[in-house]
Amino acid sequence: MGDEHEKEPSSKNVDLLDVMERDGKRLTEEDPKKEGSIRLRKKNKKAKKQDSKESLSETPESGKEPGKKKQKGKKSGATLRLIALGYKIQQIFITGFQGVKQPAQSFFRSITKDKYRASTDVYALMFLTDVIDFVIIIFGFWAFGKHSAAADIASTLSEDQVPEAFLVMLLIQFSTMIIDRALYLRKAVLGKLIFQVVLVVGIHLWMFFILPAVTERMFSQNFVAQLWYFVKCIYFGLSAYQIRCGYPTRILGNFLTKKFNHLNLFLFQGFRLVPFLVELRAVMDWVWTDTTLSLSDWMCVEDIYANIFIIKCSRETEKKYPQPKGQKKKKIVKYGMGGLIIFFLICIIWFPLLFISLVRSVVGVVNHPIDVTVTFKLGGYEPLFTMSVQQQSIKAFTAAEYDELTQTFGDNAVAMQFITLYSYEDIVTAMIEGSSGSVWRISPPSRQEVIKELLGSPVDLTLRLAWTFQRDLGKGGTVEHTFGKHSIDLEPGNPVRAELASLLIGNRTEPVLVPNMFPSYMRAPNGAEAKPVSQLYKDDEGDYQNITLSLMSDRSPNSSGNQEWWDIAIANCDPAACSVLPMVIFNDKVSPPSLGFLAGYGIMGLYVSVVLVIGKFVRGFFSEISHSIMFEELPCVDRILKLCTDIFL
Repeated sequence: MGDEHEKEPSSKNVDLLDVMERDGKRLTEEDPKKEGSIRLRKKNKKAKKQDSKESLSETPESGKEPGKKKQKGKKSGATLRLIALGYKIQQIFITGFQGVKQPAQSFFRSITKDKYRASTDVYALMFLTDVIDFVIIIFGFWAFGKHSAAADIASTLSEDQVPEAFLVMLLIQFSTMIIDRALYLRKAVLGKLIFQVVLVVGIHLWMFFILPAVTERMFSQNFVAQLWYFVKCIYFGLSAYQIRCGYPTRILGNFLTKKFNHLNLFLFQGFRLVPFLVELRAVMDWVWTDTTLSLSDWMCVEDIYANIFIIKCSRETEKKYPQPKGQKKKKIVKYGMGGLIIFFLICIIWFPLLFISLVRSVVGVVNHPIDVTVTFKLGGYEPLFTMSVQQQSIKAFTAAEYDELTQTFGDNAVAMQFITLYSYEDIVTAMIEGSSGSVWRISPPSRQEVIKELLGSPVDLTLRLAWTFQRDLGKGGTVEHTFGKHSIDLEPGNPVRAELASLLIGNRTEPVLVPNMFPSYMRAPNGAEAKPVSQLYKDDEGDYQNITLSLMSDRSPNSSGNQEWWDIAIANCDPAACSVLPMVIFNDKVSPPSLGFLAGYGIMGLYVSVVLVIGKFVRGFFSEISHSIMFEELPCVDRILKLCTDIFL
């Protein structure tokens, strides 16, 4: 019994060593060349024999102390089992790590160091997808913010307000385009791979985690974000294809200049018209391209190459569509091309007059005043009379009233010429109350000063009538308030001065007559100055209506103090209508809001800012052509084109 207990642990030890030896052999056979792998020490056969002899020699002694040996064997067996378990776990982790490491390492090595791949160039398509995403951000900005669902970026920018989120998104998109161009020029495949990984991780985090949290909308409910992400996925596919195939060895010129046809020529000319795009591309190419040229020389070569490309396209067109010499041009060409040019030039010449006429007659909008304010002042003192009327007191003209007006001025050709420019829909009558809308608040010292100046001042004293018309800009037009004034000078000795002084002193209660003070016919133009209609007055200001001024007061016991105000009435008026000052206003039609930016210039402004500028631009096509014949009429530009290509190489 004691011998069996002694042999049991030793047999377990031998079995465990055999398992470890077999695992070590298998590991060394799978990867014999790896220096960093774990090597197991093998025990030779002599060591095994010695161990077995020692175990046999210890048998008599173990019989003497069977309890201690049994306990020791159990402890050694448990320890060996734990060591074996730890070893197996270690082998599992090493095998898993090697299984992930080796494919990834071979994948990146084949991408960055493969000598037999066929290089390609899809940068133009990648740039196109970036431009589309740029446009989506501009016109679909409302889909990328929480409180901008109803925001219009055009109106926001017109108010000189730039949303921070919109600016950050545009800058990030533009920066990625710049980085992509730099990697393309440097042919850095490894840099492009790192940039691709960063973009993929960053955009997916933003699209599926950050953006839904900001907008409080799921990605599946945001159509603009889905469209942007779809275009970006196309970009990712093109980038992956570019990384797998590698960048081309030589990058020559603009991708639009690869072919010499009308489409490439049209696109290239449009590319050159974009502000700063040609300069930005040329400087970037110079910065990230290995060259011995200075920046000025590089720009010179770029300009030569662009002009040679345009001439080459013209020569190719002449080859495809040859024109026989000595043959006159067909009428369809002359009347088609020449007729369109003539029509265009005539329209430009007459554009201001035609536009203003159309605004007044066809597309013009009737915009009546919504507020009319009249103020009457004596010198520089507190206004005597202030009254405002709103829409309920501004009555539109009727057809009968318009006919009556034409009959009144039927014998005046100048007046009729003006009246016929307007229809009854353009005319309103402002019914201004004769009593001031505010109390005359003047201090006693100022009142005494007014009386003193009226009676004894040797200088003229001015009576001034001012009016203000307010329009609704939402209906059209460019000016909201129009102003005008009429004044007369009361020279020393004028009876009006003495009568006004008597009113202020209290010696007079009858109204004071002020001649030729109130113009009853006004014109409200598109501009900021409203004037009386001089065509309806034969004697100009001498035909203005006479008015009467009355100082009213309230001395009733219920009133707090003595309150005074002024009343104005038309002289010799009908007693039933004396409490109202009628003002007939002729309103010019205003341009609709969509054409307000042009109508605001006026006829002379349009001629100066539009016609002369376009005329100078057109003159550039028809003048100084002879100076460029030796360059633009080269019969063959292939040699110069080859020289430019060689310089790029």
